[in-house]
Amino acid sequence: MSLIVQKFGGSSVANNERVFNVANIITNTYNKGNDVVVVVSAQGDTTDDLIEKANSINPSASRREMDMLMSAGEQMSVALLAMAIEKMGYPVVSLLGWQAGFETTSTYSAARIKRVRTDRIKKELDKKNIVIVAGFQGLNRFDDITTLGRGGSDTSAVAIAAAMKADLCQIFTDVEGVFTADPRKVSNAVKLEVISYDEMLELATLGAQVLNNRSVEMAKKYDIELEVLSSMSQAPGTIVKENVNMEKMLISGVAKDCDVARISIIGAPDRPGIAFKIFSLLARKDINVDIILQSVGREGEKDIAFTVASSKGDEAVRVLSEHKAILGESARITKDDNVAKISIVGAGMESHAGVASTMFEALYDAQINIQMISTSEIKISVLIDKKDADRAVNTIHSKFFD
Repeated sequence: MSLIVQKFGGSSVANNERVFNVANIITNTYNKGNDVVVVVSAQGDTTDDLIEKANSINPSASRREMDMLMSAGEQMSVALLAMAIEKMGYPVVSLLGWQAGFETTSTYSAARIKRVRTDRIKKELDKKNIVIVAGFQGLNRFDDITTLGRGGSDTSAVAIAAAMKADLCQIFTDVEGVFTADPRKVSNAVKLEVISYDEMLELATLGAQVLNNRSVEMAKKYDIELEVLSSMSQAPGTIVKENVNMEKMLISGVAKDCDVARISIIGAPDRPGIAFKIFSLLARKDINVDIILQSVGREGEKDIAFTVASSKGDEAVRVLSEHKAILGESARITKDDNVAKISIVGAGMESHAGVASTMFEALYDAQINIQMISTSEIKISVLIDKKDADRAVNTIHSKFFD
């Protein structure tokens, strides 16, 4: 007998037909003699609908009240799924995040899991119940409901798997696994049988929307083997684990991220400490910076450009503008949202020369201009015009995989 944790996203339980489809997957796993803990997201577009309702009442609602509202979507999902399983004649119980023992930090709408007290889940499993847990949520030290941010249900599932030392954590989505590119955009995208934690983490961080990056970090930390597969078909999925033989594969995927803004500081003083002062100001506001480019100094000035998430672009400009004394009164701050980050990821590129030149050749062939470049041992990212993003992914993918 094994302990299996299964997570189902919102599209997998979007309507009654899909709820019963998921119920069949769960009960089939249960009938094989396994203990089953299931984590579920809010149905379909429920979260977006709740945000719209909140904005119609108060566009400036506090994050605490938003978390109270957002948690309702998962509460509906777990109850409806439990009812479906109940109708099929199986023992089942649904639990909210706090009932399942999720204790979190107090950062509303972006809380992090401190621990999972699994006593209640274990008691329910001992009764031979299938346990359905509301993902994305927990309880902070003030006994307030908190949410984990977008994609938080993936993290909830991995956290349960880690806390209970599960034998397998399955993440069910609307695609059949992890592909070399988005199969909805790239016709010849190839499904990977296996991928390493590091590569999956890079792809998740760089825009691939199959797994939440925090869930991959946690799986790597606690050595939880993940399987990414579709709830709509019975095809085998992609295994995410630590040791993967990538000797023959240069890259494992091409990712696109259009949620990017480029901030440019033109004419900053060319003296020691300026970069530190700029990025420490942003760090204090929890604004994460990605690609950074600094020009060679000339005539006492230099230019610094960097990327942030689009949602943080205006705040970054405001923070920097409020400290013009540090930047110099003559410095100009600009923001450009019409950019996209295209990345290739692969453990194989460490030991193979020419990977970067192949990527750049593909963009040259398509006459796509590169604005910024960032590299690491297993990834290369470029910043380009947003209008060229899909074309860039296709031409790079063809260059490496055709």
